[in-house]
Amino acid sequence: METIFRKFLIKNSFWLVFILIANVAFAQQDVFSKELFIQGKDTLKYRLLLPKDFSESKQYPVLLFLHGAGERGSDNTKQLTHGSKLFASEINRGAFPAIVIFPQCPQDDYWANVAVDRSTKPLTLSFPTDAAPTKALNLVMLLMDDYLSKPFTNKQKVYVAGLSMGGMGTFEILNRKPDMFAAAFTICGGGNPEGVKAYAIKTELWVFHGAKDDVVDPQLSVSMVSAYLKAGGKPNFSLFANDNHNSWDSAFAEPQLLPWLFSKSKN
Repeated sequence: METIFRKFLIKNSFWLVFILIANVAFAQQDVFSKELFIQGKDTLKYRLLLPKDFSESKQYPVLLFLHGAGERGSDNTKQLTHGSKLFASEINRGAFPAIVIFPQCPQDDYWANVAVDRSTKPLTLSFPTDAAPTKALNLVMLLMDDYLSKPFTNKQKVYVAGLSMGGMGTFEILNRKPDMFAAAFTICGGGNPEGVKAYAIKTELWVFHGAKDDVVDPQLSVSMVSAYLKAGGKPNFSLFANDNHNSWDSAFAEPQLLPWLFSKSKN
């Protein structure tokens, strides 16, 4: 009987591991409630993680996370693909109780104003300085204004982060809301260096990128870090020598990321 059981385990080990991983993933998604933010005829879908034992009589940090282009859609689920488990883990929820917001960008929209030439590798990206925000980013800014009007949010500890398209959106929302955020981190993103001076001495910054990134040129992050330094900021910059576009795996594995982020407050 023991031999038969052992053979069963060996034969079915892949599926047992798969089921275990799937259950963990679903459990992490379940702690993020599905929410809608409605402004007139426009609706922004988002997922919301509240601290354990949330109380409206207390104040909590607020973190906005902007996903990449591959997670756009209308299912209000795909935006949790990357990064959500970092904030949903039992250890991190205990150590860093916060209100975490994961909005989802519609498939036909973008977090940032950017012209994309997909005929090159890496992509050729240019960021205009005088364009209005996209509908998706405008809704995100209105959503953040709404949350920060509530008494249970700590206005001194507001953060934004994003990867790829979301990293671009992070740089843009920092420029458009320079007084909102105490700290930010971007992963494999980019932006217009001209906008950095609006927030360089107001917002702490950690930039991550993969040196082998063949989708979003790491030089874009280098340019943003350089501009941030010239404007008087003191950024952290992590360039992973062996990473391609998925440098978010290395960034999320950085043990000091969350302690650094949640230690920051507005001056």
